[in-house]
Amino acid sequence: MQGRQLPTLGVSITFFSLATIFVALRFISRIFVVRKIGLHDWLMLVAWIIDFGFSFSLFFAVQKGLGLHSSDVRSEDELAFNKANYAFTVLYNPALMAVKTSILVFYMTLTRNQKVFRCANYVTLFVVNAAGLALTFVNVFQCNPVGAVFLSDIPAHAKCTDIVTLYLSSSPVNIITDLAILLLPMPLLTTMRLPFKQKIILVITFSFGFFVAVVDVVRIAFLQQAATSRSMEVKSIHIQNIGGVDFSWYASLSFMWSAVEVNLSIICGCVPSLKPLVTRLVPKLIRDTNDETSTSSPQGLSADAAGGNQVAVPPPAVVPDLPELPLPLPLPLPSDNEGNKCLQNQIGSVSPGRRSSRDSQPIGILDFLGYPEPAPVDAEGGTQTHTSASYPPDITFFDFVNMKNPESMLKLNNRESIAPIALTTLLFFLWGFAYGLLDILNSQFQTIVHLGEWHSLGLHGAYFGGYVLGPLVVGQPVLKIWGFKATFITGLCIYACGTLIFWPSAVLTSTPAFILSNFIVGFGLAVLETAANPFIALCGPLENSEIRLNISQGVQAVGSVLSPLLAKRVLFKDVQDVASLVDVQWAYLGIALFDVLLAVAFYYLPIPEASDEDLEELANRRREDNMTKVIGIPVVWLTLGLGIWSQFFYVAGQEVLATALQRFVLTARPDSSLAPFDFLTIGHSIFAVGRFFAAFAQWFLKPRWILMVSYIGMIVCSVLCMKTTGTAAIVMAMLLYLFESGAFSIIFAISLRGTAQHTKTAAVLLTMAISGGTFFPFAEYAAYLAHGESYSFCVIIAVFSAGAIFPIYLNLVPAVKKQVDPVPNEYLRRHRRRTRTAVDSMHREKDNPSTGGVLSRPRSLASNPDHLPDLLLPEEVQQNSLARELSKAKSTSSSSSRVKPHLSRNSGSKQRINTRVNDS
Repeated sequence: MQGRQLPTLGVSITFFSLATIFVALRFISRIFVVRKIGLHDWLMLVAWIIDFGFSFSLFFAVQKGLGLHSSDVRSEDELAFNKANYAFTVLYNPALMAVKTSILVFYMTLTRNQKVFRCANYVTLFVVNAAGLALTFVNVFQCNPVGAVFLSDIPAHAKCTDIVTLYLSSSPVNIITDLAILLLPMPLLTTMRLPFKQKIILVITFSFGFFVAVVDVVRIAFLQQAATSRSMEVKSIHIQNIGGVDFSWYASLSFMWSAVEVNLSIICGCVPSLKPLVTRLVPKLIRDTNDETSTSSPQGLSADAAGGNQVAVPPPAVVPDLPELPLPLPLPLPSDNEGNKCLQNQIGSVSPGRRSSRDSQPIGILDFLGYPEPAPVDAEGGTQTHTSASYPPDITFFDFVNMKNPESMLKLNNRESIAPIALTTLLFFLWGFAYGLLDILNSQFQTIVHLGEWHSLGLHGAYFGGYVLGPLVVGQPVLKIWGFKATFITGLCIYACGTLIFWPSAVLTSTPAFILSNFIVGFGLAVLETAANPFIALCGPLENSEIRLNISQGVQAVGSVLSPLLAKRVLFKDVQDVASLVDVQWAYLGIALFDVLLAVAFYYLPIPEASDEDLEELANRRREDNMTKVIGIPVVWLTLGLGIWSQFFYVAGQEVLATALQRFVLTARPDSSLAPFDFLTIGHSIFAVGRFFAAFAQWFLKPRWILMVSYIGMIVCSVLCMKTTGTAAIVMAMLLYLFESGAFSIIFAISLRGTAQHTKTAAVLLTMAISGGTFFPFAEYAAYLAHGESYSFCVIIAVFSAGAIFPIYLNLVPAVKKQVDPVPNEYLRRHRRRTRTAVDSMHREKDNPSTGGVLSRPRSLASNPDHLPDLLLPEEVQQNSLARELSKAKSTSSSSSRVKPHLSRNSGSKQRINTRVNDS
């Protein structure tokens, strides 16, 4: 063999042989040890059968010339070579689809009551099969007519799609599903308490999918190298060896890694099913050395009659795991059925002090991998196994990460809110960074594919179009049902998918695909922002909401400054053609993986939440102020409505300036030594500094005052941009960035105040208002084409004037001022010790002498202790309750005991009286 034939054939045969061995061992384990074959086993057998045809088509293609240069391929072998390549490309997606379906069906047997896990599993299963079928049909009909795929000389009327380009464009689907399959079972794994060795084995068993994802990335690298080595332009070419395209040479390593990916997927999918066989052959490899009893004994099996939830009791081997941890007192277990009696008996064998379980939430996954006992145990039927996987609220992630739910964010003071706010501010930086990258990439894409200005605005509008649907379709249900943490994770995952979809748009140089990727990125960031902005506004005392939000938004603005510089000077510096545009995919792969890792981190981080009940309780403290009617409408809802209005037009003006600035600078100073990109960077820097300055100013001034000044400055600077020229016009544009900077955060925080149990819905509507950036850049460009650059700024004046209705309303209506102005220490305080002197309830702002910003208001109890209600500590409440019960019990017993002495005393006195009478 010559060229690349030997490594291609050798590596492919090795991995196919290993996959065959693992499938055989899987069925030996299931038939002879577990004695139960499930649907996932049959699906894996189907995957191996498809893999057999897939791999042997590659072996045959190597024999016919794959791995050789086209000049070395014999003419009589070309037809067989083309047929083998066609079979290989057609069978690739069905093989992967069958493997992943088998794994996901196996996941469905891991739990019966985890709704979120099962829903995510079903969604992944749908994506795997829908994408697999679609890509299979695309491969089958890669040539029109289909018979042209086998011909060495393609007829002029035939059209074929380059298979390497097709593989590259479909790669995001494989990576997304690989990551989903890898991460899906992790929440179940991390809630288990097992012996150390079993814990490590469990993690390793379900982490083999990581290697599949790595192989997929390596395969993509070889596919990209194959695509770019032919030409500096990646375009649709024929799959056959014609036109000087050395297909048999450049595709060989790419196909080899495709075979490695499929066979390694089969190996990883079979690993969990080998546990019973390993336990039977090498039991010490699975059990800890001090595990004297079986991890699953027949007498320890019981069924949960309620809902089929399957939980396994921890064996005595778990006792010495963490002796140093402070453990709560064991809880009494109900014994109303046989299963619970059995559970109590087993827990009784655990040494005192260990945690016990009485609920059944996550599942013992090792139990579902099967056991080598004579009595068959399987998830699909027969005897059900119960695993202890539900613990008290202070459950830990593998005993070292505390997963206890933190206190409500509405109860945190300024110091306590720093940590969760810092974590969430990282998300602000992330979407600022993403926005800057997309802005530069859109301009590069526009240059490469020669898009007009209207198409460029379409890319921009697609990003903000995600804000129309994202908060309403995904953000609201996730935020209302599962809370802030779940919304963060969902937004990050959607954002990661959007960045990966950049690949097909770059490979295919497709404007619709690029618009779609922009929309999905905007959709994900909209979901993220649905939770992030209200989280910052609510996490801590409400008097500082505007300050916190402006600081976090300032960090976001810093990200939007750094990312364009990085993109322009480093990442996209050499992006001048389609081939170099494809190279940028690695930057986006890094962003996507970072998003996924950040989502995983957020899952385990203690993120505080705010329930609707707490929000309503906090708002009810100012119910009179919130419910005062203005023109027949409660002031809180009128404020929210006008706030949404103002937010819509503010974002519209902001994005009109962002899209028009470079044209405006070129018109004002065509001879400037600074490039338009430099002015854009200066403007974004001023914008970032302005947000921090606005946060600082709110320590001294009321937020509504700052908002009024901001709108006045925006309107005045926009008018001066129209009326001035040269350097003066550019200075006015930079000042416009300064006045814009603090408005968003103030509008959001003020509009959210007092909305009670509807706060999350209000946050959704305010986030949807960001979609104002979708439409008005088109109006500005139309005005520019009609009347020139200076005149086009009338659009900015119009939208800012419309948004200015809100600050005018805030500063002129007395009831509104009373409703929106912060009051000191406005948060759900924790219980404190009772003072000896009675105090009144918290006074409203009419009793507050504050006239300025935060620093001018009373800052603590030392300055105004009457602001806090007089409450007892929880332990005092419990002690008082116990004391009352004890006192009641004592009084009952003492009263009964006092009756008898009283009777005896009375009888004694009567006896003495009778004695005296007789004596007398």
